Amino acid sequence: MDVARPLTYRELAELSVERIKGVGEKRKDALENFGISSVLDLLQTYPRRWVDRTNEARIADVVVGVDAMVLVEVRSVVSRRIKGNRVMVNVNTGDGTGRLSLTFFNQPWREKQLKTGAQIAVFGKPEMYRGHLQMTNPVVDLVGDRTGRIVPIYPQSEKSKLHSWDIAAWVESALNKCEPRGVADPMPTDLLQRLDLVDRLTALRGIHLPDAMPMRDMARRRLAFDEVFRVQTMLVGRKRALEHESKAVAHRITGSLINRFVASLPFPLTKAQKRVVEEITSDLAKPTPMHRLLQGDVGSGKTVVSVWTLLCAVQGGFQGALMAPTEVLAEQHHTSVSTLLDGLMVPDDANLFGDRPLQVRLLTNKVSGESRRAVLAGLADGTVDIVIGTHALIQEAVEFKHLGVAVIDEQHRFGVEQRAALRERAMRGTQDTMPDVLSMTATPIPRTAAMTVYGDLDVSVIDELPPGRTPIKTKWVNGPLMESAMWAHVREHIERGEQAYVVCSLIEESEKLEVASAEETHMRLSTSELKGLRVGLLHGRMKSDEKEAVMTSFRNRELDVLVATTVIEVGVDVPNSTTMVVLDADRFGIAQLHQLRGRVGRGAVASTCFLQTAADEPGPRVEALVDSTNGFELAEVDLALRGEGTLMGAAQKGRSDLKLASLQRDLDLIQQARDAAFEVIDSDPTLSRHPLLRDELDLLFSQEEEEFLFRG
Repeated sequence: MDVARPLTYRELAELSVERIKGVGEKRKDALENFGISSVLDLLQTYPRRWVDRTNEARIADVVVGVDAMVLVEVRSVVSRRIKGNRVMVNVNTGDGTGRLSLTFFNQPWREKQLKTGAQIAVFGKPEMYRGHLQMTNPVVDLVGDRTGRIVPIYPQSEKSKLHSWDIAAWVESALNKCEPRGVADPMPTDLLQRLDLVDRLTALRGIHLPDAMPMRDMARRRLAFDEVFRVQTMLVGRKRALEHESKAVAHRITGSLINRFVASLPFPLTKAQKRVVEEITSDLAKPTPMHRLLQGDVGSGKTVVSVWTLLCAVQGGFQGALMAPTEVLAEQHHTSVSTLLDGLMVPDDANLFGDRPLQVRLLTNKVSGESRRAVLAGLADGTVDIVIGTHALIQEAVEFKHLGVAVIDEQHRFGVEQRAALRERAMRGTQDTMPDVLSMTATPIPRTAAMTVYGDLDVSVIDELPPGRTPIKTKWVNGPLMESAMWAHVREHIERGEQAYVVCSLIEESEKLEVASAEETHMRLSTSELKGLRVGLLHGRMKSDEKEAVMTSFRNRELDVLVATTVIEVGVDVPNSTTMVVLDADRFGIAQLHQLRGRVGRGAVASTCFLQTAADEPGPRVEALVDSTNGFELAEVDLALRGEGTLMGAAQKGRSDLKLASLQRDLDLIQQARDAAFEVIDSDPTLSRHPLLRDELDLLFSQEEEEFLFRG
């Protein structure tokens, strides 16, 4: 072995933690339960906090009522039982500048944990009690007798008997062992210099053993960049591989069919729609396949943009397909697209009259018998121009003559496999080009997340609403008085000829309970608050034809109120509905509440959304909805409230591996990493000149993620 050669991440991953002094069999098992089995795992277990001993607050400096962290020594611990058979532990501490008492309720284990003489960091809100400073149930970190200027505090496990100072000692030992050979750096040196990033060993030392806080910040920036850069390299590599390996139709993006469609629209396109159409048509004109994500808030006019995209295919003699996740949504799209295209004629030289009617068809599992055979035959011989359907479009029997463009709605509800299956279905037979794909979502995604989760797609955003849409007033409702006023509002607006939705919460992840809640609410409202009105019921357990019958009655104004579960969350469009009541609104997430609210405000009449909760406070999610109707602002709030793990969790291993990088704080870092990934992949598509980087991706990503990459 070449001793002078720096250690790679793979070599560190192959070194067991047993190689570290002080880690015996017992400690090795405890570390493995904690998710640490190799030296690399240990070095990537970053501190969750740092206590700056040169600058931390002393007891003498704390301000009553203001959160503070102080480093203190335990002087005495007393535990006693109080009424209700509860346990109270009192801990007396000091630091030479004063004394601080800590009180813990219902945490009897603190008596064993906090031994006299122990050095601890406590974080909490100090208050005065009987003339002395006190903190109640503060956060406690045992820091041992670490004497560094800055003390790293690691995640600890009482159960596994792993303490912060143990991990700190092992990490320091591991770093010292790495020192003679150094740690290999997969990043090109010129890139590091240009982005002002420190080398990897300096970063690992700086995050674990910083001499000063600015050093820790530089280290975090470098290691966070690495995390994001790896993800972006995978995504950009996948994007370039698809572009390189597939050819698509270079569509005719101008022509009389598009001109006729624009002339038939009852309203002009918004600036945002025009910008997005330009981005899409620029992709369609190229001979490489489009992979674009269209984000637009509820009611922003994505349908018109998607129809424009489909017509670009039809204009050149190809077919278009629109795939939706549910039958209700597919039927809704079929109705709205057919209305938009009603009477539109396709220029056709082979036709005696020079024009022929545009053929738009629906294909779901409900379409059966002769109708189904006719649609399948029309797709195979090319007489069906545009097909709208569910996953029925990717079933074995479906053959296209030549699919040019596929639009996938609510794309987060389809797996990668289903999108790939639609492409494969299109490529069967004589077709040797891949269809252009436009994915759409009405769930706004913060920009950083879109770049990280959907980084293999180009992203377009419609960020303004069409004229004529009236803003929706959102009100929080709590208690009998406000609820009574809410139902009075519903009755008053129904008397004016308008309609309303009442949405019941999913009590648990159980369809039975959800249905019971909807049926019970339907019965209660029909006999009390909404007695005398025509109240319908819609839930997920109903058969498709029953659901459709209820929706048709509601659309035709044969019902005044629709009591529903979240089946109406996506795609139900009844412009005459002006009131939305969401019961137990605090049981829903921000994105879901925003989607539900988007079912009203679709016409010219002012709409209201009531968010009812049993709690005395609206809670941060309901408060956010009351404050804003902007989906992108709400997505940022949602990210802040839920944390990023949930957002990244849907993606595969590697993407959710952001331990230091933050989707909220690191927009500039994510952008830099994306630019750098394009630079590296475009100059070296298979990473043959970047073997360290290639090896690291192999190590840290799963095989499925890699199969898209490096095939040539």
